[in-house]
Amino acid sequence: MQHKFKVGQMVDYSPNRLGLSASARGYEIVRLVPREGIDLFYRIKSPNEAFQRVAKEQELTRRNSE
Repeated sequence: MQHKFKVGQMVDYSPNRLGLSASARGYEIVRLVPREGIDLFYRIKSPNEAFQRVAKEQELTRRNSE
């Protein structure tokens, strides 16, 4: 199984975890993270946040061109 998104690509992020706030829009894929079990992970970064997040592939959706 390969990563669906590429470094530099913009995505929307919808975390499945309760209590985790995230702006849903405008995250850039910063790094592909090695697979853990059946899940694929990414490091993502919003220009509105000073930190990176780790997200599962199923929490990300391709961003439409603006």
